[in-house]
Amino acid sequence: MKLQLFADSASDLPKEFFKENEVALLSLRVHIDDEEHEDLVTIQSKQVFDAIRSGQQPKTSQASPQQMQEYFTELALSGNPGLYIAFSSQLSGTYQTAVMVRDQVKEEHPSLDLVIIDSMCASLGYGLVVHRAAQLAKEGKSRDLIVEDAEFHCQHMEHLFTVGDLDYLARGGRVSKASAFIGGLLNIKPLLHVEDGKLVPLEKLRGRKKLLKRIIEVMRDRGASLDRQMIGISHGDDEELANEMIVMIKEEFGVESFYVNMIGSAIGAHTGTGTLAIFFLNELPKQHSS
Repeated sequence: MKLQLFADSASDLPKEFFKENEVALLSLRVHIDDEEHEDLVTIQSKQVFDAIRSGQQPKTSQASPQQMQEYFTELALSGNPGLYIAFSSQLSGTYQTAVMVRDQVKEEHPSLDLVIIDSMCASLGYGLVVHRAAQLAKEGKSRDLIVEDAEFHCQHMEHLFTVGDLDYLARGGRVSKASAFIGGLLNIKPLLHVEDGKLVPLEKLRGRKKLLKRIIEVMRDRGASLDRQMIGISHGDDEELANEMIVMIKEEFGVESFYVNMIGSAIGAHTGTGTLAIFFLNELPKQHSS
């Protein structure tokens, strides 16, 4: 019996990760010029950021119920157990749809054995949880242990991020229009985090230098033994900014392990260009703390 892992493209992990780790990919949909694309399959994030720069406003929709039905039916017929770690239910309907589809498939195939976790995480914060679960699955750990570990990581994952233009998040309903209003004035840079699975503005700072310095301060306040963690960094097609952040984190905390990737198409369609996000744990699992 082999555990089958599932994750969706809002984890902002590269396509190669899914192949190499045999994690089944559920693609969120990205819509540009009335054309629907499958995130990571028929569209890549660079195309989305280029579209945004040209003045277009990509839209997104949740992962396909039909794809879920196919995957979950295959799982039932295989007789193997499954685990789907899903994008935050506060930011997408994908989790709720997956639960509904699982229950429907179970009516026809009562042997279906699939656990679905609402990560309440986004982007590489969610991706780090999936990455860890895939590592444990490769080591042959039991599903119960992987579920317990994943739930811990979901509960203790910090998300800090800034966007080039808060209007993008406001248009998609991810933050209030009132929160976005002052963003473009006076070189104000927003700092946001995730709270109970939702994006919440934390502070507004003037200028890039102050913003990056403040991110380091918040990491110091919230992080646990950062030098013993893998730190996630995702960016909106701005490697220079991501590398600047890496240097600062290395110098401040002695971190050696980073997972860096461009923000995916589905997330990037809402955050826009110039986004920088940092992900880390505010508490380490007991098996890592000694």
